[in-house]
Amino acid sequence: MTPPEHPLVDLYVEMLNTHKPDLVDRFVAEDYVNHNDFVADGREANRQFWTAFFTGLPDLGVTMEDLIISGDRVVGRFIYRGIHTGDLLGIPASGKPVEMRSIDIWRVQNGMFVEHWDELNLMQMFQQIGALPPLGGPETQA
Repeated sequence: MTPPEHPLVDLYVEMLNTHKPDLVDRFVAEDYVNHNDFVADGREANRQFWTAFFTGLPDLGVTMEDLIISGDRVVGRFIYRGIHTGDLLGIPASGKPVEMRSIDIWRVQNGMFVEHWDELNLMQMFQQIGALPPLGGPETQA
């Protein structure tokens, strides 16, 4: 079953797959509130984050797995894939493939995303690029 469409989510996916962080102007409100430790509030902080993220994963591609729309909330489940060939969140390039999953919740007001919450599998991503050891210790690395 194909997820439903939502114009703001469509722009989000387009921004990710085309690596054009300036597209945030079309779906993120200027006073965007981001409940995320990696990205400060505001549209400009969002643009800066994605610019840096694309530096670390210049071939990044995203697939939307699910989309739920209820009232002023939009919930999406996404898979991000790329090769870690540049600095990513302060971690030097590893050359390793990355698969990151997210569940994002946005609040929509006046045709823009105004607030955001997410859950990310960052521990697994950091393990994939060698920044963290695998669960279970070195003996699991056979």
